[in-house]
Amino acid sequence: MTDTTGGRRILVLGAGYSGMMCAIRVARRSRRQGGRVTLVNPSARFTERLRMHQIATGQRLADHRIPELLDGTGVDFVEGRAAGVDPERREVRVETGAGTVTLPYDILVYAIGAATDTRAVPGAASHAYTFDGAGEAGRLAKRLAEIEPLGGAVTVCGGGLTGIEAATEIAESHPGVRVVLVSRDVPGAMMGDRARRHLDRALERLGIEVRAGAEVVKVLPDAVELAGGELLHSDACLLTAGVRVAPLAADAGITVDERGRIVVDGTLRSVSHPQVHAVGDAAAIRQTWGNIHGTCQSGIPTAAYTADAIVALLRGRRVKPFRFGYVHQPVSLGRRDAVIQFTHPDDTPRRWILTGRAAVVYKEFVSGSPVPTYRLTKRYAGALVWPRGGRRTRRPVTP
Repeated sequence: MTDTTGGRRILVLGAGYSGMMCAIRVARRSRRQGGRVTLVNPSARFTERLRMHQIATGQRLADHRIPELLDGTGVDFVEGRAAGVDPERREVRVETGAGTVTLPYDILVYAIGAATDTRAVPGAASHAYTFDGAGEAGRLAKRLAEIEPLGGAVTVCGGGLTGIEAATEIAESHPGVRVVLVSRDVPGAMMGDRARRHLDRALERLGIEVRAGAEVVKVLPDAVELAGGELLHSDACLLTAGVRVAPLAADAGITVDERGRIVVDGTLRSVSHPQVHAVGDAAAIRQTWGNIHGTCQSGIPTAAYTADAIVALLRGRRVKPFRFGYVHQPVSLGRRDAVIQFTHPDDTPRRWILTGRAAVVYKEFVSGSPVPTYRLTKRYAGALVWPRGGRRTRRPVTP
C-alpha cells in the first residue's frame, strides 16, 4: 500500500523517548526515499518519564510540546489515542478530539510504552498515585504540599530504581513528611554490595523508613495493607512496582509474549507481521546474554536502530541484527547525591561505582533531557551512529 506520491507511509505509535527518536531519525534519513512519517500520541506534551520524581516534589521543569520538537522534520503529528490496529489492512484507528480517524501505513513502528499496573493491587487504581504522566506526578506534588504541614506520611511501594529515586527526592524536598519505602527485596537489589551500602547510608541520612521483605496487598484511602494483615498509615501512596503493556498489539492478533510485548526477530520486526517494528518497552527483545528489560538506556538505542533499519529496507539493503549491552545503573538520591553502578552487558554489577557529587554530574549527563539529542538529530541524522550489528553497545546513545 503506497500513496499516490510514491512515498512509503511510516506510522509511529507513541511519542515517548523511543517513539520520538525513531520518528525524527527515520524522517531525516528517509527523505531521499520519499518516506512520509506520522507520529501519534494521546498528548501534545512530551513527557520526560525519567524526571517524574522531580515533578512529584513540585520542581518546575521545561514544558516541551511535541509539535515544536517536530518542527522542520517533516513529521506529521496526530494528537489522539490509538484504539485499534488492523495489520491485514495495515490501518490504525485513532480517537482524536475531533472524532475517530483511520490512518493507513506501509510500515508501523509500535512504540507504546508500559504503564504502572494498578490492577495488580486492590485499591491502587482508586487510591494510589503513579508516575504515568506529568499530570499524575503533579497531583502527587499537590498532595505532598498538603500533608507536610501536618506531618503526614507517604508510602512508596517498590524498591527498584524508580522507587528509590522517588523516596529520596520526596524526603529531601519535604523533610516534614514521613517517607516509608516498602519493597519485597532490599532496595537496589540489582546493584552490587558497595553501591547498596552507599544507597543504605543515603536512605538513613534522609530519614527514610525501609520495610524490606514486605508486600503491599491492598491500598486504602488512608493506609496500605501488607501481607500478613499489618496496616501502615499512609496519607499518600505512590505505586512504582509492576508494569502492564497496552493490549493493542495482542488484540490485533500480533504475536506477543506473556507480558503483552511484541515478539520480534533479530532486527526488531514482529515475527508474525514483518511490516510491524517494535521498540522500547513494547518489544520482547532477546540478546545472547538474555532478555532486555525496559529502560531509557535500552529504549532509545532500539529506536535509533529501527530508524536506520527501516531506511536500509527502503534502500533494498540487508539489515544486520540488533546488538546491545547495558553499561550502568544510574540512581539519583535527591538533588545532591547519587550512585552509579557500572554493569556487565547483561546488567549484572561490575566492581566499579561512582558516588556523591561526581555521580550527580554523571547522572545528569547520561540521564538528562533527550530534547537536545532530538534537535541534533533533526539537523544531522548521522550524528548518533548506531553500530549495525556484530558487537555490543559499549555506551548508550542517550540519555
